[in-house]
Amino acid sequence: MRLVPRRDSFDFIDNFFGNDEFFTRRNQGLMKTDIRETDTKFIIEVDLPGYSKENIDLSLNDGYLEITAKVEKEDNSDANEKYVCKERYYGECSRSFYVGEDVKEEDIEAKFKDGILTIDVPKKDSTMEDIS
Repeated sequence: MRLVPRRDSFDFIDNFFGNDEFFTRRNQGLMKTDIRETDTKFIIEVDLPGYSKENIDLSLNDGYLEITAKVEKEDNSDANEKYVCKERYYGECSRSFYVGEDVKEEDIEAKFKDGILTIDVPKKDSTMEDIS
């Protein structure tokens, strides 16, 4: 059993039914990433469920690979509707990885299938780190 300090301002109803802090903590898990290594490359796999290929952008600047993804909410709701719980994320998120200054854009291969972005980055520099 683990003891956790109680917050005096914690209110279950407010936190469950709409306090932004509750949902912000849940959304910290966006862009969950696995990085595998082979003899010749790094394979970066990023979970992006609900995103479309057109709203995912990769850029390479000074050895940093930045992944930016955006999902927009469709506004087809009735004015009389009230949400009881709203957990789905709408907005923009990004992560950056240092892949080395020797890596060029034309060296990187990417594909997006079934909500998973897979990026192959050739090994040219032995350093790769998550800077997000």
